[in-house]
Amino acid sequence: VQLQASGGGLVQAGGSLRLSCAAPGINFRTTAMAWYLQAPGNQRDLVARIGSTGSIDYGDSAEGRFTISRHITNNTVTLQMDSLKPEDTAVYYCNAGSRRQARRFIAGPYWGQGTLVTVSS
Repeated sequence: VQLQASGGGLVQAGGSLRLSCAAPGINFRTTAMAWYLQAPGNQRDLVARIGSTGSIDYGDSAEGRFTISRHITNNTVTLQMDSLKPEDTAVYYCNAGSRRQARRFIAGPYWGQGTLVTVSS
């Protein structure tokens, strides 16, 4: 499984970016897709997840500002990020196969290479 993330870049606070993850060979109807972020020195945290049924969950920092979508026709998952803040600066990773465990989600075994998002103040 090869996930290819793209769309990162430099943006001013308040701006928007759209990340895309190409997921060839992944069946979205059976596999959950997610975006994680990792800031320097920190662990990877969940940004947004879309389950195999289409159910969506957001991390606390993303709620109300980010939107995850899946596009079955071309096997991509996008993350629309609006109202960006400097604290959103991180490397964003696409993930496939995450599962729910009690009240949290465990990341799946497949990762994209990450795309850097930098938000300037």
